[in-house]
Amino acid sequence: MKKYLIQNAPFVVPTTDGKLIEEHHGLASTNNPQISIAHMIAPPKWSEPFQTPEFDEYTYIIRGKKQFIIEEEIITLKAGQSIKIDKNTRVQYSNPFEEECEYIAICKPTFDFTKVHREE
Repeated sequence: MKKYLIQNAPFVVPTTDGKLIEEHHGLASTNNPQISIAHMIAPPKWSEPFQTPEFDEYTYIIRGKKQFIIEEEIITLKAGQSIKIDKNTRVQYSNPFEEECEYIAICKPTFDFTKVHREE
């Protein structure tokens, strides 16, 4: 039995907002309930509704900038910066800028649509 897994075919999450989500490890790709790791590209002017997830989320910016509204505070990260947002924190993710934003998102435990609690 191998003690490693090389991911060559990440699960591409279907989206309708132009965002690319490639889950390398997590529920959808490797049935891993402990952690999810995804490569993402958010197009210019992209945003999601506010959410209050039941998991910690780490984000590392590879290219471009990404905006976070955490509770009432607006934070912008640029390439080379990272952030950890604690579970049960109200947050909105967006890219209100002119260039796309490429980043890595890690959720612990794994990202789960039933535990993200997006607002309508």
